Amino acid sequence: MMIDILAIGAHPDDIELSCSGTIIDEISRGRKVEIADLTKGELGTRGNAEVRFLEAQKAAEIMGVSSRVNLEFKDGFIKDDEEHIYQVVKLIREKRPRIILCNAVEDRHPDHGIAAELVKKACFYSGLIKFKTTKNEATQKIWRPNALYNYIQFKYLRPDFLIDISDVFEHRMKSILAYGSQFYDPNSKEPDSMISSKIFLEFIDARAAEFGRIIGVKHAEGFNVQRIPAVKGLFDLK
Repeated sequence: MMIDILAIGAHPDDIELSCSGTIIDEISRGRKVEIADLTKGELGTRGNAEVRFLEAQKAAEIMGVSSRVNLEFKDGFIKDDEEHIYQVVKLIREKRPRIILCNAVEDRHPDHGIAAELVKKACFYSGLIKFKTTKNEATQKIWRPNALYNYIQFKYLRPDFLIDISDVFEHRMKSILAYGSQFYDPNSKEPDSMISSKIFLEFIDARAAEFGRIIGVKHAEGFNVQRIPAVKGLFDLK
């Protein structure tokens, strides 16, 4: 089994808010994309783990991803330690992605930066022949992705590259709004949170528009790199 892209998020909705446009666009080009959420998002102010699970499945259907799994790490307590690394390595070796997308290297929520470092280490260890994850190593062959890219989240980080998502922006917003318990709903009786305000959705639009302006398009998503990308010639750059 091998897939084109594995998108990893610390919480359900991290991916939708940050790179769902890129995912939708890549799927439209025939790429196979799968998602892995590290936690159930059970510490979220609104909703609960069960509701978030159903919303995540709905969002996955909207994006068109092949599958979505949850590693059930403890929300708010993701650790960059041996136990967590082993679980992510097992996931990478099972899915065998060419590219991994994961959380911002630095962000408002502590889980995001920790998840980014965790996944970075797991990508490296996944390629080590002596790194064992199971008793029966015949079921866990080594695998290292070609690239690891970190999507940009709440905190502004200078992107290393931008992807034009103008044609799929409305589709992207539908995947975000699948999380009805989390985002703006004037009829909701749930407690208010930073992301449940109407202005937060306006911020999501504005961030994509800001990134788009930089490259002369309507909307874009930004990413940071772990290593400098290579191209064969100047005309591969836009």
